[in-house]
Amino acid sequence: MPKSKKQAELEEKLIDAIADLQRTRADFENFRRRSEIDKASARSAGQTSAILKLLPVIDNIERAVGHMPPELADDKWAQGVAGLSKNLDKSLSDLNLKRIDAKPGTPFNPDLHEAIQFDDSEGEHEVIAEELQSGYLLGETPIRHAMVKVTKK
Repeated sequence: MPKSKKQAELEEKLIDAIADLQRTRADFENFRRRSEIDKASARSAGQTSAILKLLPVIDNIERAVGHMPPELADDKWAQGVAGLSKNLDKSLSDLNLKRIDAKPGTPFNPDLHEAIQFDDSEGEHEVIAEELQSGYLLGETPIRHAMVKVTKK
């Protein structure tokens, strides 16, 4: 049975409506995915910003503990201050923050280390002679490079 002109027009409108619905659904899915990515990115940026504000405090506590006079080594108050550093390390570890390895003898990596001083000794491999300030990775991304003194070995 041949289709009437009206039936053909209705089928064409139905096909157009279905195509519009599919485009709208695809647009919404793309919007939803972009929104999730934007939220994750904003969360990560906020976490990074908060951690960066805490790092100078951690540095100061570590310097204070590193310069503790030997006569205060058994003092309960001094031990409590030294314990702060360990508590902060644990809390930051729970946030997926790790220290960058910058022990003496570690190969220099410009992606992780910032050379502040350079000892121009003989050798062909650049290695870290001394860590001057700790660096940190948030996940696998450096948020603060380790400041180091570099020498050749």
